[in-house]
Amino acid sequence: MINFYGRGRDAIELIVDEGSFEENVCGGEKIDPEFAESALVGTATISGEIVTVIANDAGFANPHFRMVYAGLMGLEEGLKMAYAVYLTIKADKDKPLAEKRPIILVVDTPGMSPGKVEEIIGIYKSTGAYQLASAEARRLGHPIVAMVIGRAISGGFLCHGLQADRILALSDMFGTMIHVMPLIGIARVTKINIMLLEELAESNPVFAAGVSHFYNLGGVDGIVEEVEDMRASIETQIAEIRRLKAGGEHDKVGPWSRLMSGIRRGGRKTSEKVIELMEEEFEKALPCWLGGEDDEPTP
Repeated sequence: MINFYGRGRDAIELIVDEGSFEENVCGGEKIDPEFAESALVGTATISGEIVTVIANDAGFANPHFRMVYAGLMGLEEGLKMAYAVYLTIKADKDKPLAEKRPIILVVDTPGMSPGKVEEIIGIYKSTGAYQLASAEARRLGHPIVAMVIGRAISGGFLCHGLQADRILALSDMFGTMIHVMPLIGIARVTKINIMLLEELAESNPVFAAGVSHFYNLGGVDGIVEEVEDMRASIETQIAEIRRLKAGGEHDKVGPWSRLMSGIRRGGRKTSEKVIELMEEEFEKALPCWLGGEDDEPTP
């Protein structure tokens, strides 16, 4: 099977201008090359425009945390990626919206590091910092495009990819794997029989792995059928993101946009009803939170 697992560097070279990628340099500032080597960050150009690139390099393990390998997102990796985003924001803070440099995320991660040491120290604060940095960059006008080339799984994808304005993915024929959690993991957490989950995965995209299923859920904005089309697809998305943000249509990019796409595509059959119920409950509780009424909200 043809796939790009562990080939983040190869994907970068196919996306950016030849020879333009400068590793461990973001916003004109250098980053320690020995820090979190599996977090591949740097600056490049696409058709002459400067972009920040953030990717997984599955060829490196982290000597400080033995559970970080094969592209897993670890504590140091989250911090390094967040730092790259903040350096990008800093470099363009005085530039107009149309000149904010894009951030390209090349995604190939089997998840978040499951190490006990990382959890004790605070891996979720690290990866949360990366999500926050991405959300801030998106709000400030930086077009963020994620390109899934291999695996995009669970907590790793949550922090490295899902905060993008737009998410693209190579098609299923490349073995691209996208899912919330492996079925065996869902079985352990929910105590539901794995055979039943496999049956549900045949018809329900929530349980199924694969690009086409995640597209139906709205988690992927576009499927790239040819490797050679990655670059052009990313450029098209950058232009579209800029157009929408310039027009104030921020609800048409980012996570909320993908929720709406999932509803339109039929993958999220009850989301609208859930949103409606939540808004009703919020309206009931709001007067009490604002101090307008003495009564507590009805349960």
